[in-house]
Amino acid sequence: MDATDIQNNTSKKPLLGNRAIWNMSMGFFGIQAGFALQNGNASRILQTFGANVEHLPLFWLAAPLTGMIVQPIIGHYSDITWNKLGRRKPYFLVGAILTALALFFLPSSGSFVHIISPLIMGAGLLMLMDTCINIAMEPFRALVADKLPGEQTSKGFAIQTCLIGIGAVVGSWLPFFLAKWGNVSKVAPEGIVPDNVKYSFYIGAVVLLITIFWTIITTKEYPPTTEELKEKEAEKILPQNGLKSIFKDIKEMPKTMKELGLVQFFTWFGLFSMWVFSTPAIAEHIYHVPASDTSSEAYADAGNWVGILFGIYNGVSAIYALFLPGIANKLGKKGTHALSLVIGGISLISIYFIPTPNLLILPMIGIGIAWGSILSMPYAILSGALPAKKMGVYMGFFNFFITLPQICNGIFGGAIVKYGFHDRSILALVFGGVLFLIAAFATLRVKTK
Repeated sequence: MDATDIQNNTSKKPLLGNRAIWNMSMGFFGIQAGFALQNGNASRILQTFGANVEHLPLFWLAAPLTGMIVQPIIGHYSDITWNKLGRRKPYFLVGAILTALALFFLPSSGSFVHIISPLIMGAGLLMLMDTCINIAMEPFRALVADKLPGEQTSKGFAIQTCLIGIGAVVGSWLPFFLAKWGNVSKVAPEGIVPDNVKYSFYIGAVVLLITIFWTIITTKEYPPTTEELKEKEAEKILPQNGLKSIFKDIKEMPKTMKELGLVQFFTWFGLFSMWVFSTPAIAEHIYHVPASDTSSEAYADAGNWVGILFGIYNGVSAIYALFLPGIANKLGKKGTHALSLVIGGISLISIYFIPTPNLLILPMIGIGIAWGSILSMPYAILSGALPAKKMGVYMGFFNFFITLPQICNGIFGGAIVKYGFHDRSILALVFGGVLFLIAAFATLRVKTK
């Protein structure tokens, strides 16, 4: 059997060894290290440059807005692309290079104050980074579905989730470790990002490039058939067909995908609240730092500890991901995901009742269990409902259900915190936990093939 036959019939795809599956997902390690650096430090950097707490969600809108636009387009064109590098690899190579540049310049935005406001510069680089991460990230999801037969998709997404978790631990912990054991300064004058954060971003850029090249060198993609090549040439001759095809695909979206969309909406609205408000919430609620204080040592300690906590939940997700295929075999994919979300929701709510920084480790374990499932189970459920030749574009469309709730949170989240919670950021985390519980109930109502 040749590779063309394999590509045409998903039931004939060969089983891949563990090494091949790990190699094909290695680039996600680097992507997630960069993504974790952004998640753990973007609010801190923007506050350093002068952003108010209630305005932080508006800056974070860059991520979902770019994802909503970029991922379906990249998914569509990666479906119809083939060159010397392959089908998916050209896209995540370009995305990785641009992301590395954004990682290098984002924490140094204050250096350009004589040209443009550092807040505007930082927000612009944050948007650029989000765009590039989306270019790199989407083809990796499709690559797993391209390469693996149905009986290995849960394993493939679980291994990918494991590498995502390990990469996120590295990215989340770098600022703390550089300050604690690298003797790198964790404080800086007002308006300047501390050196431990800057150097962490530089290291993240290097790690990203190394891991992406690892995947490119060690992984070969299945080539398209002659018929597929003819279709791709037609797309190139009539590029307007690409847009028509995208709208047609939206209209024919599988029902399972729509039902999973509701699950994703509640899940990612809650996640967005956690990412945006964790640093101010923990600084105020646990460290008793005023909201306006962003240059004190106590605020720096809170920000560094949030990085450690984010690393813990990502580390837990990496370990939990290895057990997910076995758990899914016993509880089913829906049952596994619903249970994981319940554990995560209760854990987020419990943060409100915790008085000391060290005890925050406990809810991070539960959040890590939810995160491990969020990164793999919806995709494992979805992959069985999608046509193989449309895998890339539908994986891109599925990102709508991730970006839309974040956009809604970005628009209304600040007002909810300011007027609904009276500027108490900690209540945004409690609200996120409640939404996880609602998402768990919605999961059980999804009809799967």
